[in-house]
Amino acid sequence: MVSFIKTVLIDLKKKGLNLEDLLFILPSKRAGVFLKHQLATLLEQPIFSPQIFSIEEFVEELSGIQSVPNTELLFRLYETYKNLTKSSDQESFDSFSRWAQILLQDFNEIDRYLIPQEQIFDYLNAIKELNHWSLEAEQTDLIKNHLKFWKRLKEYYLVFTENLLQSKQGYQGLIYREASENLEIYIENNSDKKHVFLGFNALNESESHIIQGLLQNDIANIYWDIDETFIEDTIHDAGLFTRAHKKNWNYFKKQPFNWVTSYYTEQKSIQITGIPKLIGQAKYIGQLLEDINQNNKNLSSVAVVLGEENLLMPVLNSIPRAITKLNVTMGLSLSYVPLASFFEHLFLIHKNNTTCFYYKDIISVLTHPSLYPLFEIKSSNTSSTLVEYIQKNNLVYITAEELRKHTTSHTELIDLLFKPWENKSETALINCSNLIFKMKTNFENNKQSNRLELEYLYRFNTLFNQLSELNSSYQHIDSITTLHSIYKELLSLETLDFKGEPLEGLQIMGMLESRVLDFETVIISSVNEGILPSGKTNNSFIPFDVKVENNLPTYKEKDAVYTYHFYRLLQRAKNVYILYNTEIDAVKGGEKSRFITQLEIEGIHKVKHTIVSPEVPIIEKQLKQISKTSLVIEKLKALSLKGFSPSSLTNYIRNPMDFYYEKILGIKQFEDVEENIAANTLGSVIHNTLEDFYKPLEGDFLTLDHLKTFKTLISKTVTKHFKDLYKDGDFTKGKNLIIFEIAQRYILNFINSEIENIKAGNQIKILAIEADEKIEITIEDLDFTIRLGGKVDRIDEFNGVTRVVDYKSGKVEQNKVEIVDWEDLTTDYDKYSKSFQVLCYAYMMNKKNLIALPIEAGIISFKNLNSGFLKFGKKASTHSRTKDQLITQETLNNFEIELKKLILEICNPNYDFIEKELDQ
Repeated sequence: MVSFIKTVLIDLKKKGLNLEDLLFILPSKRAGVFLKHQLATLLEQPIFSPQIFSIEEFVEELSGIQSVPNTELLFRLYETYKNLTKSSDQESFDSFSRWAQILLQDFNEIDRYLIPQEQIFDYLNAIKELNHWSLEAEQTDLIKNHLKFWKRLKEYYLVFTENLLQSKQGYQGLIYREASENLEIYIENNSDKKHVFLGFNALNESESHIIQGLLQNDIANIYWDIDETFIEDTIHDAGLFTRAHKKNWNYFKKQPFNWVTSYYTEQKSIQITGIPKLIGQAKYIGQLLEDINQNNKNLSSVAVVLGEENLLMPVLNSIPRAITKLNVTMGLSLSYVPLASFFEHLFLIHKNNTTCFYYKDIISVLTHPSLYPLFEIKSSNTSSTLVEYIQKNNLVYITAEELRKHTTSHTELIDLLFKPWENKSETALINCSNLIFKMKTNFENNKQSNRLELEYLYRFNTLFNQLSELNSSYQHIDSITTLHSIYKELLSLETLDFKGEPLEGLQIMGMLESRVLDFETVIISSVNEGILPSGKTNNSFIPFDVKVENNLPTYKEKDAVYTYHFYRLLQRAKNVYILYNTEIDAVKGGEKSRFITQLEIEGIHKVKHTIVSPEVPIIEKQLKQISKTSLVIEKLKALSLKGFSPSSLTNYIRNPMDFYYEKILGIKQFEDVEENIAANTLGSVIHNTLEDFYKPLEGDFLTLDHLKTFKTLISKTVTKHFKDLYKDGDFTKGKNLIIFEIAQRYILNFINSEIENIKAGNQIKILAIEADEKIEITIEDLDFTIRLGGKVDRIDEFNGVTRVVDYKSGKVEQNKVEIVDWEDLTTDYDKYSKSFQVLCYAYMMNKKNLIALPIEAGIISFKNLNSGFLKFGKKASTHSRTKDQLITQETLNNFEIELKKLILEICNPNYDFIEKELDQ
């Protein structure tokens, strides 16, 4: 394959032109590197390098004015806006910047296409006058303000551009307009230079005027890169602009239109592959490259063209290890760097100008990978310690002062992170810069520091220096919100450039970087509608019909630009791989690009189209099984000596693996901050409050006076226990206040039910409250002691009948404390766990001789108080209505058999812990 650039150079040499005297103008700066490379291959002896410009560089030199960054233009336009607008009508910079970006784009388009400024602004104003929505003859203030903006547009433009020109500066459009006006002078002064334009397609009016002027004066040659397939097809968008140039330029009415090629119709291998998601495409690109590398060791003729820049990192991570030489031309956006997310978190917590921060925001900052190493310098006070403190104390909202109290060695760092910025941009910028320098110092002191991390810090330091300079120069950044929006604007423009050999190895680039370049093998990703082409986007104040009237580009022309780039990549290529995302996306859609459909319908090439679906293996869920090693048995012996609790035994019944994780391995469930009071906390508050009330009455009969006194103490006692258990969590508002009130209501309702019982003539004697007992059990097949222990919420006598009572803050129905077959007791957690627990308590209390049989045992459910005391009952059959609710020695003997079988199963070394499949 002979590349387009080489073909041009051969033609220039044939014409006898001295190559070192030529001035080359290319669509992109990158193409100049390839031009020099191709030039070297044609030379027989050394020469001085010719002048090579990108079109932007050439036009800027022609104009004599310097380009200004877009962010600075925004500040300068605001200066103009403030000078021309009454103080009462002025918007803040933050509000202004939201629409001013669009206005700058429109100014840019108007100038690049050499539209008479006064004409278009007057035209826009007239249209808005006609189109305003009020039918009233007298305009309202709202309409007047709306129309005032359109009337002022021309004034904003004229004053803004005049100020820029006075300082010899400008935006791209203004530079192009000035270059067009300076063309005649340039031609007079450079009549001996020969200009060579190559690889151009869509030209704005300024570029068209400049190139035509140079051609007419015979000091330029132009080389198009267009295939006859596209230029001869009157409706093919790939040839839209070239056909227009051929038809409309006066130069081509007398001169031949050369450089129409016929490469596109040559035989090609085109494979179109639909792949789900971006990562799927990245992995597939890796597989393609591995195959290509095995068959063709020269990867310099292979290009990966990425339709989306956020695919860059996944692709780089998917490149086979065998490929050692590659060149990345597109750069990694700084917004994808880990440090960007750190500063994003920092801005978000300070934007609301608060002194109290939400715990999740604080944890996201403290645990961020970029910051974490700073806390590790003195290991006694790490960020993990602070996070643990927040979680243990249920701190939903925290101040910097509170954090500072709990760290002895990082107070300065805490201040930099969390001391309120007070809506001052200067404070924010200073703190961010100081954080960067702290990170830099830490990395430099660490011998294993990552050089890439230092590069990130350098680039962010540069970015914050830019922000500081803009802030000091213009004084318009008056809030953190404004600073954040400008920060994001600058961040989106900054890229990290990769070092590589531009002419060797695999080439990875974006679509625009591929201009003028040719490759034998091309892999193009993300060929989806909304990406290639980008589709309808209309960020402009200029209506569509006005754009058409003034020959300004619309989305149609922008789509045609991408059509040309896409097909130009295919022109000289021999192997083409086109990938698209098959997944439906709510914003971008999921349909394949019209380019793919067009390729298939054209019928010029045989296209192989496949859909790649990742093979998802059918994974049969295998229940875990843990054998009881000698270490596990030792743990079980220690646990049995300490004592099994009824809840730990029911935990085993529910799922042996949960018992293994918690009791054998000691893995506790992660305790996050209780943003809303948890159910177990509510239950503990109720239990503790009732213990405070009833504990002093052990051995006494309950009276109405006792209960009336309890009612007066509910609020005070519940508050005390919430403070003890919920730590520093706030329960004075929101859901927590509702839960606090529910706790009080539950206790009040319970005491009222006790009052009703006593008024009905029932006698209640309190025997024990929160009785914490342990017993020893002898199991013949085990050679070690087994203990069973637990707390019984309440033991009382109700009209002479002893009762073992278990409180439940949740809802329990009567059928949950009933059994039919004793064997079922240790098999079904959901049905029988409540029965197992109350029988456990009755069994322990009987063994300790604290109660005399027969007794009753059951549950008081605070969410089902109307049902009263829910007694345990043994039914003869499932459908039987009669049940034995008295617990006798026979009852406990039957329970003891099942209890010992369960404990034996747990401690038996020959019986593994086997996971149970639980209903989700």
